[in-house]
Amino acid sequence: MDLTQGTTEEKNKRAKKMMLWFAIISLIMSFAAWTSAFIVSSSRPDWLKDFQLPNAFIISTVIIILSSLSFILAKRSLKTNNGKATTLWLFITLVLGIIFIYNQFVGFKQIIDLGYNFTGPTSNVTMSYIYLIAMVHILHVVVGLICLLVVIYNHFKQKYNSVNMLGFELAATFWHFIDILWIYLFLFLYFVR
Repeated sequence: MDLTQGTTEEKNKRAKKMMLWFAIISLIMSFAAWTSAFIVSSSRPDWLKDFQLPNAFIISTVIIILSSLSFILAKRSLKTNNGKATTLWLFITLVLGIIFIYNQFVGFKQIIDLGYNFTGPTSNVTMSYIYLIAMVHILHVVVGLICLLVVIYNHFKQKYNSVNMLGFELAATFWHFIDILWIYLFLFLYFVR
């Protein structure tokens, strides 16, 4: 398909989707660098080999999967022009995103309770990597929540319908990406020592 053909609206849609994918690819590269550094650093003599991820991170993983499912259900409802169901599923996604972030901070507290801080004399390079990776991901979840709030606002303004879903689809793509990213990060941190 020739990307230069089509109406101005079609070109605009393609450009916005392409920009989102460029952003996602740059995020993938950033997290690939951090996880690569994690692997390289794991050969250090002060590296913790027997650490356990906090239980809150497991709960967070379940919550973020549920948030993706609720966003999918919101999109299905929008495709059938069911405004009430779309609203319900969007709010459920928003609440689950907030609960995800809350559980991440519970996980940080569990790490601190084990005696490991992000910096200072009780810090450890292993836990510092975990803090860094999880905090940067949380920042992206916050961006996702802002996108979700914009979608909810536009939904109330009746900007979206079964044929006009661009902003909704862009937010959903980003949300699913950060969800998949967390699943990757969780599995990586769980299995790579």
